[in-house]
Amino acid sequence: MLGLWRFVSSLLGALLVSVLLAACSRSPVNSPYEQAQLQENILYTAFTQRSPKYLDPASSYSADETPFTYSIYEPLYGYHYLARPYKLIPRAAAAIDPPVYLDDEGNRLPDDVPGAQVAVSVYDVRIKPDILFQPHPAFARSASGEYAYWPLSPEILQGKYSITDFELTGTRELVADDYVYAFRRLASPRVVSPIYGVMASHIVGLREYGDRLKQADQALRQQEGSDARRGWLDLRQIGFDGVQAIDDHTLRIKVKGKYPQFKYWLAMTFTAPVPWEADRFYHQPGMAEHNFSLNTWPVGTGPYMMAESIVNRRHVLARNPNFRGEPYPCVGEPEDRAAGLLDDCGKLTPFVDRIVFSLEKESVPLMGKFLQGYYDLPQADRGEYGVAMRVAAGDSAEKAALYKDHGLILRSTTEAQQYYLGFNWLDPVVGLGDTPEQQEKNRKLRQAISIAFNWEQYVSIFLNDEGQVAHGPVPPGVLGYQKLPAGYNSQVYELQDGRVVRRPLDDAKRLLAEAGYPGGRDAKTGKPLILHYDSAGGMGSSATLDWMRRQLANINVQLEVRATDYNRFQDKMRNGSAQMYMWGWVADYPDAENFLFLLYGPNAKADNGGENASNYKNPEYDRLFEQMRFLDDGPEKEALVHKMVAIVQHDAPWMFGYFPKSGGAYQAWVGNAKPTQMVRNTLQYYRIDADIRAQKIKAWNVPVWWPLWVLAALLVLGAGLAWRMARIRDRATALDRNNSVRRP
Repeated sequence: MLGLWRFVSSLLGALLVSVLLAACSRSPVNSPYEQAQLQENILYTAFTQRSPKYLDPASSYSADETPFTYSIYEPLYGYHYLARPYKLIPRAAAAIDPPVYLDDEGNRLPDDVPGAQVAVSVYDVRIKPDILFQPHPAFARSASGEYAYWPLSPEILQGKYSITDFELTGTRELVADDYVYAFRRLASPRVVSPIYGVMASHIVGLREYGDRLKQADQALRQQEGSDARRGWLDLRQIGFDGVQAIDDHTLRIKVKGKYPQFKYWLAMTFTAPVPWEADRFYHQPGMAEHNFSLNTWPVGTGPYMMAESIVNRRHVLARNPNFRGEPYPCVGEPEDRAAGLLDDCGKLTPFVDRIVFSLEKESVPLMGKFLQGYYDLPQADRGEYGVAMRVAAGDSAEKAALYKDHGLILRSTTEAQQYYLGFNWLDPVVGLGDTPEQQEKNRKLRQAISIAFNWEQYVSIFLNDEGQVAHGPVPPGVLGYQKLPAGYNSQVYELQDGRVVRRPLDDAKRLLAEAGYPGGRDAKTGKPLILHYDSAGGMGSSATLDWMRRQLANINVQLEVRATDYNRFQDKMRNGSAQMYMWGWVADYPDAENFLFLLYGPNAKADNGGENASNYKNPEYDRLFEQMRFLDDGPEKEALVHKMVAIVQHDAPWMFGYFPKSGGAYQAWVGNAKPTQMVRNTLQYYRIDADIRAQKIKAWNVPVWWPLWVLAALLVLGAGLAWRMARIRDRATALDRNNSVRRP
C-alpha cells in the first residue's frame, strides 16, 4: 500500500509542478520558440522536401532554392515587386540601358535598325558604386594585409562546420570583374550549370571559351594528378571577348545578333556576381568534407546572408549588415493601395531582421502550426498552400470561419503559366491536312472540338475556380495580353450584351458537319469519329479523362485514351505520333516571345527537337514572330503580338486551356504580402508586427488543463478504491487466520 501511495503522490506532484511551470512561463506550452523569439523581428516559415541542394548561382535552378539565392545574391536587374505587367528594374545596375547594335564589320547601326541586320548587340551595364559584399572569411585579412585563410591549414579548419565558426571576416566593393567571373564560371567544367547551353548560344565566344576551359582543366589534372579537380581553376587567368569589365563599374556583354529578351536573363541569379576570393576559399583541401561551398554558404551583396545551416533541419537568413538598403516601391496596381501595399512607400528594405526556415516533412503538421501562429507563412517559395486554403474556405463554412477569425490573408494571382490541350499538326485528322480543302475541314474540326471543351467547367470542377480560362497563348502580366472582352477568342466565344460567352454546342455540331463528320460520323464511310488522347502517367486522373470523354460525347465524338509512362509519352511527342495531348509551360521571363515561340514553326519538336510540341507551322505567323522577337517593348511589338494571337485563335492548334493561379497564405501580422512566382526577392519586402504575433499566439494556444485534473481525480479515486479493496482483503485474511486458530 505504501508503494501505491508513493506512486500516486509522485504523479500528482509532477502534474502540479507542470501546471505551475506552465503558468509561470510566458510562452504557450506547445510553442517551439521562446517568448522572446516571438517578439523579435523574425519571420518564420518552412520547407517540406529537403535542404536546398544548389545555392551556387551558376547551378541553382529549383524553386525551393530561390528564396535563398534571390535574397543573398544581386543580379544586375530584377522585377518591380508590385507592378503588373511585370516591369524590369535595376538591382545592382545603375539603370537599364539599351544595347548598341553593330554590323558584321563592327560599325554602329541605328537603334531602330531591323533585327536581321544586327551582327552583335553590345550591352554596357553600369554598376552602382559602393555596393559591398557581405562579411565573409574569404575576404578576411591579417594585420600584414595577407588573406587570413589562404592557404588554409588543417588545424584552422578543425572543428569548423559553420561559416560563423571562422573568427575573422572581411568585405570589399562589388566590381564589374565579379560579374565577368560569374559568366566565366557558367562555362567551367568544374561547375554544373543548366543554363550554359542557352547562354553559349547567345553570348559571343562563350561556347569556344568553354572548350578552352576543358582543355585547361585536363592539362591541370595531368600536371597535378587525379586530385587536381579538387584544386582551384583560376578563371581570372583565362578570359574571352564576349564578357569584359571596361572599368570597375562598367560591364560589357556582347550578344549574337539582336535578342531583346537577353535583358531578362540578367534578372536571374545565373548571372549574379561571384567574387573570385570566395571561389578560391571554398576550393581549398578539406572544405568539401566540412560541407563548405557556394552551394551551402553563398557569398553575395543582397539584403540577407546565410547565418545558420543545419542540413535537412533548419536554415536561417540574417540581415546583411553591409547592405545599403533599397526603397520600397511607391506605385503598383490600382488595388494595391487599398490592400495597404503602398504604406511603406520609400522606406528602406529589408524590414525583417532574420528569416527562419524549419523542416516540416508533412503538410498536416505544417498547416497545424501555421494555424497556431507559429509560421508567418507556410512556405516562401510556393503558392499551393494559399490556393488550397482558398479552396478549403469555399468548400467548408467551418474552415472559412476559422480563417476569418484568425484574420488570415489569402490572396491569389494568375501566373505567367499555361496548360493547354494541343493538336498534332502532323496528324491527318486533326492536323494541317494535305490539300486546301482538307486543311479547311481539319480547321473546322479543331474549332468544333474547342467549342465542345468547356474549360470554364474544368476550372470550376478541378481547380475550384483557382485558374483563369485562356483565350490565347499570352498570359496576364505579360505585354501583349488583352483583357476581356478585347482579347476574346471569337472562334470559340461570342459577345452577348458585352459579355463573353462560349458558343453553343449547335455551333460545334455545325462545324463538325462542315468538317465532314455530320452527327459525329465520317460522311464517306459512316464510321464514328474516334479521336486519340495521349496521356502520360500522372498527367490526368480518371476523373479528368472521364470529363474529356463527356465533352466530346456532347457532339457525338468518341475519345480514346492512350495512357503510357512518361518516357514513352516523350518519345511520341518527339517523333510526332501523338494526336492530342495536354502540356504546360512556365515562363522563364515575362515576355510574349517566351510563349509565342511554343508555336513557332522552326521550333517544331518532331523536326528540330524544339518546344513547339504541336509541330504547328504557319508562314504568316512565323514571319510575324521573326519580326516581333527583335522588337523592344512598345506599341509596335504589342500590335504584332495581337496579330499572332489572332492567327492561332483562327487556326486552333491548341485549345488554350487555362492560366493557373498561385496563392499566398499570410498571417494578419505579415505586411506587404503579394503573391507572385515571377518576382523572387520577395522576402526583403515583408514586414512583421511581432507584438501582434505574440498576442495572437498566446490567445490561440491557451492550455486546456481540465483533462489533467480529471486524470488526477481518476488517479485519486482509483487509489482510494484500491486502498479500500486492500483493506477488505486484509480483514478477510485476518478473519480466516483467527478462525483457523480457534478450531479444536
